[in-house]
Amino acid sequence: MTLAPTDALMTQLVDAARAARERAYAPYSGFAVGAALLDEQGRIHAGCNVENAAYPQSQCAEASAIAHLVLAGGSRILAAVVVGEAGGPDRPPVTPCGGCRQRLREFAADDMPVWAADLQTVRARFTLGVLLPASFGPGHLAP
Repeated sequence: MTLAPTDALMTQLVDAARAARERAYAPYSGFAVGAALLDEQGRIHAGCNVENAAYPQSQCAEASAIAHLVLAGGSRILAAVVVGEAGGPDRPPVTPCGGCRQRLREFAADDMPVWAADLQTVRARFTLGVLLPASFGPGHLAP
């Protein structure tokens, strides 16, 4: 399902991801990330990264937002925004890590838009299919 969000909806998604980023727990890396997801009911679910002294136990912002979506009864992600500061405008925008791209794929189609933003602007737009080409998803396991 393709989504063409309104400017107001995009503003809400970006604002939610930025607000979530402000709550990130990143004492080790200092790399705060926020994410916001739009579900099939038009609700926004936000999450932040939560680090842990045992690094592999940390949780990404997208995973936190997905947990909120599922807890609220959502089952599809129609759009995603990720907010992170990559160290300056000459650096590439912050996008979901590989593991989170697969997590998003569990609930989203290849054409789901993913926007990468920083504290000032939306820097890039991708689709999940571009970020995770030829992905393995729930359809591979369906009877």
